Amino acid sequence: MRVLSGEAVEPPPIWIMRQAGRYLPEYRKTRERAGSFLDLCFTPELATEVTLQPVRRFDFDAAILFCDILVVPLALGQSVRFKEGRGPVLAPAPVDLKALDASRVLEVLEPVFETVRLTRAELGAEKALIGFCGAPWTVATYMIAGHGSADHLVTRRFALQEPGRFQQLVDILIAASAAYLIGQIDAGVDVVKVFDSWAGVLDEEGFARWAIAPVAEIVSQVKDARPGVPVIGFPRGAGTRIGDFVRETGVDGVAVDWMLPMKEARDLVPAPTALQGNLDPLRLVVGGDALDEGIDSILSAMRGRAHIFNLGHGITPDTPVENVARLVERVRGGAS
Repeated sequence: MRVLSGEAVEPPPIWIMRQAGRYLPEYRKTRERAGSFLDLCFTPELATEVTLQPVRRFDFDAAILFCDILVVPLALGQSVRFKEGRGPVLAPAPVDLKALDASRVLEVLEPVFETVRLTRAELGAEKALIGFCGAPWTVATYMIAGHGSADHLVTRRFALQEPGRFQQLVDILIAASAAYLIGQIDAGVDVVKVFDSWAGVLDEEGFARWAIAPVAEIVSQVKDARPGVPVIGFPRGAGTRIGDFVRETGVDGVAVDWMLPMKEARDLVPAPTALQGNLDPLRLVVGGDALDEGIDSILSAMRGRAHIFNLGHGITPDTPVENVARLVERVRGGAS
């Protein structure tokens, strides 16, 4: 929280994206108990358990709510399933805008708010609790295509050919996402984060219209309703556009992917905005010197700047647990 207010802290606080996940044996056991992935997301006691597991094991400085960005389209009324080996499948695709019902969002997502309440009650007061949602562009890519994609060609074409209809969908997602984040804040999260995992596929005009403008509106609505709660943005793949993203959205912190050097991000993003990131998740898998060199390079580049140590994207299931422990120890100055 101090870093998100613009303060440089040594050593920097640390948490990692997807820290509650399949690389942890305790997560896999809890996942088996839950049945399906969505059952895990919507069972507050189990979702609380997996939210807390990585904090117990590694003493991270923050817990992030265990959930998924696609609970918002589910709450709006689109069918969402997670198929083993394939990932999310949404139907109908493209989504029927007339069938979306924004009035039911908070009711459907009440189990998520209960997870926040349970987690906050068990999490130490010295630990931050992070809530999140997906950015409208990223969530829309799944709602239009019905599944994940490498180039998001289906959604990009839709946005170019039918910008009016696409804007309607984005407007629905802005309202639902802002309400969802405010609900998480009221339930007890300290910080919220907006994940735009696929922002980098957009061209200049598309980035301004579909990545920056919707997030700016979400940030505005959240800050108007709950002043003082920090917002982190993650425009993955933004590259040198990251500075424009920060200035025009009003986020308090920005997560940097591993493809943009932190020293460049530091120059592009105006102080006192906090920077988060940006270790390549593959270095965490490989470990050893590759891991140590990556950590040291980031720490050196960010010295004297408000910085939260993190990965440049989510931790992968093949990551050795001992490498995560080594990461935390080295960031905190206990390894050389």
